[in-house]
Amino acid sequence: MAKACGLSHSSVQRIWKAFALQPHRSETFKLSQYPLFVEKVRDIVGLYLNPPQRALVLSVDEKSQIQALDRTQPLLPLRPGQIERRTHDYKRHGTTSLFAALDVKTGHVIGECHRRHRAVEFRKFLDTIDQAVPDSLELHLILDNYGTHKTQIIQRWLAKRPRYHLHFTPTSASWINLVERWFATLTEKQIRRGVHRSTAELERAIEDYIQLSNADSKPFVWSKTADQIFASLPAFVSEL
Repeated sequence: MAKACGLSHSSVQRIWKAFALQPHRSETFKLSQYPLFVEKVRDIVGLYLNPPQRALVLSVDEKSQIQALDRTQPLLPLRPGQIERRTHDYKRHGTTSLFAALDVKTGHVIGECHRRHRAVEFRKFLDTIDQAVPDSLELHLILDNYGTHKTQIIQRWLAKRPRYHLHFTPTSASWINLVERWFATLTEKQIRRGVHRSTAELERAIEDYIQLSNADSKPFVWSKTADQIFASLPAFVSEL
C-alpha cells in the first residue's frame, strides 16, 4: 500500500494512527432472513423486559459435542513475569452434550449432560425442568429451531402439559437467546482451560461449575428494546 501511494511505511502508519484506522481487522455478521424476524424478536425481547406474572421464563439450549481434552504434556503454571503455558496439541477422550435452561430473572441454571444429542435426551431434560419448577407456575421456554425441539415425541410431551409455552428464535439469531451468554462464560472459565482425561471427568467439571454458578447466581440484564435493535440494523430497516 505504501509503495502504491508513493509514501513510506512510517507515513502510512502515522496516517492510520491519526485516523484510528485498523484495516487488518475484520468481523463477520449474518442478518437473519427469517420471514417472521420482527415478530420473533419483539416476542422474545418482550419476555426479557416484561416477563409475565406467575410464570418462569427459561432460555433453553444445548451445547453439543463438548470435547474432553487432555494436553500431551502437563501445564506450566503462571509465575511472576510468566504467563500460563500449555501445549498446542492434545488428546481426545470423548464428547458430551450439555442441556441447560437459564432462568432469565435470577440467573439460576438447570443443566444436565448426556452422551448423545437426540429428541430422547431433550425429553429427559424437559422432565428435569418439569420436576424442578413448581406446578403453580407457567413456563415460557425460549428455544432455537433445531429439529430435536420439534419432533413428535416432544410434541406429545408438550400436549400433556399445557403450562408450557414455546418461543422459537429466528434462524441465524442465536444472539437473542440469553443462555448462549452463559455458555460462553462456562467455556471461558471452566472448559477451555481445563484438563479432562475422560468424558466423566469433563461432566463432573461442568456439574461443579453449575453448582458454583447457582450458589451466587446473577442474571444477564437485557437492556435494548426491540425498536432499538431494529434501529441498529439500517440495512434491515431499509427493506421493511
